[in-house]
Amino acid sequence: MDKNTKKAFLERPSMIKKLWIFLYAICGLTLIPDFFTRREAYFGIDSFFGFYALLGFISCAGLILVSKVLGLFLKVDEDYYDK
Repeated sequence: MDKNTKKAFLERPSMIKKLWIFLYAICGLTLIPDFFTRREAYFGIDSFFGFYALLGFISCAGLILVSKVLGLFLKVDEDYYDK
């Protein structure tokens, strides 16, 4: 790569590091309300610290995995519309 070629804003290593720090901070901030709330457990498992933050993460990761698998079945050839 040429030294004169500028990288895009989100491809710069310094920005990538800042985005990871921002992501970790947001994830940590989702746990703060658990210190100040008292919940009654409806199912027993939902009473431990950080359950809803963990549930949100697992749900999001699950949706991503399902979409990747679904993409394997729904993929069409590049020249599909040229036929």
